Amino acid sequence: MVFSSLFFTFAFLPVTVILYYSLGKHFKNIVLLTASLFFYAWGEPVYVLLLCGSILINYCIGALLGRDDASRRNRKLLLIISLVFNVGCLAYFKYFGLIICTIADIGSWHLNVGIPTLPLGISFYTFQTLSYVIDVYRGKVKQQKSLILFALYSSMFPQVVAGPIVKYADIESQLADRRINFQGFYSGMRRFLCGLAKKVLLANNIGMLWSEVKAMPGTEISVLMAWAGIIAFTLQIYFDFSGYSDMAIGLGKMFGYRFKENFQYPYIAQSISEFWRRWHISFGSWFKEYVYISLGGNRVGTWKLIRNLFIVWFLTGLWHGASWNFVLWGLYFGTLLVIEKLFLQKSMAHWPKAVRHIYLLLFVVIGWVFFEFTNLTDMMSFLQTMFGIGGNALIDNQVIVKLKAYAALYIVCIIAASPWPKKRALLFKRNHGNIYRLAVTVYYCALMFFSTAYMVGSTYNPFIYFRF
Repeated sequence: MVFSSLFFTFAFLPVTVILYYSLGKHFKNIVLLTASLFFYAWGEPVYVLLLCGSILINYCIGALLGRDDASRRNRKLLLIISLVFNVGCLAYFKYFGLIICTIADIGSWHLNVGIPTLPLGISFYTFQTLSYVIDVYRGKVKQQKSLILFALYSSMFPQVVAGPIVKYADIESQLADRRINFQGFYSGMRRFLCGLAKKVLLANNIGMLWSEVKAMPGTEISVLMAWAGIIAFTLQIYFDFSGYSDMAIGLGKMFGYRFKENFQYPYIAQSISEFWRRWHISFGSWFKEYVYISLGGNRVGTWKLIRNLFIVWFLTGLWHGASWNFVLWGLYFGTLLVIEKLFLQKSMAHWPKAVRHIYLLLFVVIGWVFFEFTNLTDMMSFLQTMFGIGGNALIDNQVIVKLKAYAALYIVCIIAASPWPKKRALLFKRNHGNIYRLAVTVYYCALMFFSTAYMVGSTYNPFIYFRF
């Protein structure tokens, strides 16, 4: 089940909201937990058992870690057991196929081994439960005594399958007691509608151009067409993922939760470092706290700093998918970050803002080529086309037709990916309060109408981050 579907929007969500608010306070968490397990089981009827097993095992480990009589040796052993179980499940279901295929390719063997299917959201809920166990081990939080509350934290449907990654420490106080009022519900509903519109009206439509370009034979793609296509994907993946995060944050508000922001206009950044402080913030925060700082962070010598960055970015790439192109993508950004930290950081401060912005966008767009092409040969061929190395035409009639057809959508997406609309809205609110309130009502009604119309009339509704 996805948020951008008619069943979720007009059946699952209304029923869940009605039950949640009509039953007493003591039943709210049970309603939300039941709805979350149903939501997950809708797409993964078998692997819901894996999710429940993960919840039960990590709950028991947390309970044992929180005991006053637990020795230091036993606590460390429990942490190791949790790491082996959680990382082991993730490695088996997500990377077993990659390992087998790599071994077969190296040895030129034919291995007839069954590859397990990837459970939905396993990367996200594994990181969440790990944050809980590690924080209990460190003494940062107390163990959760209620199995229902821990199960709710681990499986909450707004963010179980695609984030944002919610650390237990950030939501601990909200699990048992949270403020629920109409203002929060209304704010959450508006945020959900914004995310839904991002997903179905912007991401899906601009993504159709990239699907067309990617399906073309390499010899038929002009240089300008290659750039037009990958820029379309650059916009698609942002609106796809940030839209889903907006919907998750909005749904959380509707049920009284406050999740942290996951995107902060990453394409306005002026360095690679700043970009990654703005993109998938919850993911970057998790790796910084539990991997980078644990390795020593930047409070070490130059060589260890380089080592730490490459370890983090190797794992970052690997987390995104069981394919070597993701590892290459991670190491690509790791290399750029090392270059910035060691060589460019001081000199970049003197560059004109426009130059810094062009520098950022150029390397990010190239990075999405590494991300999108799982076949390394196709990847290199596309990069060659982008830079006019493959002998392809610079421009042709086909790309002119495409650019004319998608020109308005490009402009809307570029504007929507910046903070300009929000700033203009706030300025308008200060100067025309009454008209603003009416305009906002009309705006959200329009978003709902056009988003629903799209879901009714279109079958193109991919979600890029579901595969992770």
